[in-house]
Amino acid sequence: MNIESKIKALTELLNQYAYEYYTLDTPSVEDSEYDRLYHELVKLEQENPQLIRADSPTHRTGNVVLDGFVKFQHPYNLYSLGDVFSREELVIWEEKIRKELKNPEYICELKIDGLSLSLYYENGVLMTAATRGNGSIGENITENVKRIKDVPLKLRDAIDIVVRGEAYLPRKNFAKLNAERELEGVAAFANPRNAAAGTLRQLDTKVVAKRGLATFLYQEASPATNDTQEEVLEYLEDLGFQVNSVRKFARNMDEIWAFIEEATALRDELPYDIDGVVIKVNNLSEQEELGFTVKAPRWAIAYKFPAEEAQTELLSVDWTVGRTGVVTPTANMVPVLLAQTKVSRATLHNVDYIKEKDIRLGDQVLIYKAGDIIPKVGRVLVDKRTKELPPLEIPTLCPECGSDLVHFEDEVALRCVNPLCPAQMREKLIHFASRGAMNIVGLGPAVIAQLFDKRLVADVADLYQLTVDKLLTLDKVKETSAQKMVAAIAKSRENSAEKLLFGLGIRHVGSKAAKLLLERFGDLRQLAQAKEEEIAEIPSLGGVIATALVTYFETDGAKILLDELEEAGVNFAYLGVVNSHGLLAGKTVVLTGKLTTLTRAQAKEKLESLGANVSGSVSKKTDLVVAGEEAGSKLTKAQDLGIEIWSEQDLLNL
Repeated sequence: MNIESKIKALTELLNQYAYEYYTLDTPSVEDSEYDRLYHELVKLEQENPQLIRADSPTHRTGNVVLDGFVKFQHPYNLYSLGDVFSREELVIWEEKIRKELKNPEYICELKIDGLSLSLYYENGVLMTAATRGNGSIGENITENVKRIKDVPLKLRDAIDIVVRGEAYLPRKNFAKLNAERELEGVAAFANPRNAAAGTLRQLDTKVVAKRGLATFLYQEASPATNDTQEEVLEYLEDLGFQVNSVRKFARNMDEIWAFIEEATALRDELPYDIDGVVIKVNNLSEQEELGFTVKAPRWAIAYKFPAEEAQTELLSVDWTVGRTGVVTPTANMVPVLLAQTKVSRATLHNVDYIKEKDIRLGDQVLIYKAGDIIPKVGRVLVDKRTKELPPLEIPTLCPECGSDLVHFEDEVALRCVNPLCPAQMREKLIHFASRGAMNIVGLGPAVIAQLFDKRLVADVADLYQLTVDKLLTLDKVKETSAQKMVAAIAKSRENSAEKLLFGLGIRHVGSKAAKLLLERFGDLRQLAQAKEEEIAEIPSLGGVIATALVTYFETDGAKILLDELEEAGVNFAYLGVVNSHGLLAGKTVVLTGKLTTLTRAQAKEKLESLGANVSGSVSKKTDLVVAGEEAGSKLTKAQDLGIEIWSEQDLLNL
């Protein structure tokens, strides 16, 4: 056997042994035999580096120090899941599904408390691993993911595939890691999820290899080759991925809830952390039929476990002003351990919440973490009051600018309506420069606070007038960092316009909505001149966003700001792909039923290439329905509304 064949044989054998050990948990050889073969492969590769294979297990051992992480544009939008926290909320979601589908079926899966990953394979070889990021752009963490031993470097089939899943730190590895950190005098990680996230952002791959991350894969994100989610999970297992075996097929709410109760009872016994159960419509064509909102799939929901509670004493309340003028109360409390982290501050939501719960200084309160993330004050232990406590004093003046605070009838929040309020201006600048908006690297909250306090900037347009000399007047800013900031500001001028729109901080306009708006109108000036009804016609948006946009762009301040930004050379055009001249340009089209010639993804691609907006639900705003075989309630609704209906052949003919 020649050297190349020997390396190939050893690589395949060692990968098989690793799969048996890490994925199947049924090792077929002793560790000593694996180690002997591994060192033999290492020696051959050192002597013949040109013959090292992409799927070699030696890629998992570290020895690479990264300079940083580069951005990665996902070819498919990676949506996050909507959350519910009670059976009542879950029933409402399931009833909505039943209104759209006849006899839906579900798959219930454990919600792993880890970090979302997307893996890209070409010809069966792992080419890229990326974080979810904002769903559109993540970070390339391929070298680190190669050090996760249950991630296949090469699949059993030489296919192109994109899979999604979760990276996590098993509980035993978490305990070991924190014990080591304690010996080293380093702060312990708060929980396994934080440890997993911190590990995947390590620049030294040796650290990643040592900590022992693991994965569960759960979705084929590229155009599906299966008919159901159940088949997808089996298919991923066959390809060599680690798939969680704790799952259940369900036909109704009672069966879904039975699995949730099972998972709740099982939670503490598992070797990994879970924070809920994910419920998905099983049939993939029905998933496509249900479609997505701006933020999440309509065909799936995450049920979150009730949060752990802790008792503590409320000491004082801070009132802070956000970029929209909302004044938010935050409780300062006697520190207490909650969900493995020490907590001393928690949100009180708003004035109405304080009055409803009768929250007073000196009260004993129960706090919890909403979704296991944000500490909140849940309720007051009124029976623990040992003396009369006065009602909490509600401010009447803005804590930043001294203006009168307003409590509008249709809002639960106090609001400062002074457009020149320093806190609002400061927060708007921070949001504008943030990663999800204009992504001006280096302009963090501390730098922007200084810029604002020194009156170097008053609004976001002023950022484009900053120079190295001006930045050098700030504390702890040196020549090199000032130059990098100026370069980052200049680079942000070239962003696609949806980044700018999101950065303006208009109420109700998030990043997803901004993208949909600029895809439709193509240019920020065109959007600024659009009528409310034109905006409301865009699928997944609606009247609230339309009203907010028109109201904003009609103000003198917005008009002046747009002029200043344009004069500063900031790009106003959408730089994505838009087909505004296709035969179906501007039309909203719904696909329903089973297609025989095209897959649902192919049909959607063809419609979008013709300029159509493909929606998941039929309404009065729908222009056209393409109906395949066994079309159900959507076809009936379209017929009732008098909407034009095409067959699959009609689409092919066009």
